[in-house]
Amino acid sequence: MIIGFTMMNVVRGAEYEVWQELAKISGVTRVVHVFGEVDYIIIIEVNEISELNQAVDDIRLIQGVTSTRTFVEHRLTFMK
Repeated sequence: MIIGFTMMNVVRGAEYEVWQELAKISGVTRVVHVFGEVDYIIIIEVNEISELNQAVDDIRLIQGVTSTRTFVEHRLTFMK
């Protein structure tokens, strides 16, 4: 399993509409609204890196999304 964490900013006032669209994207398992440098942290769980790429591409196409930054989980050998 590949887990991605996408930090995302949205246009002020578009939070609800963006959240509704995020729920439709394959692989998105959790959407968390946060205070700070970003508006949302999105957790994406997929089987292949190509699926993660597709999910992030779909997120970027949502009207109201202004920026994204994605991190991919890396498990070290001692992290069971």
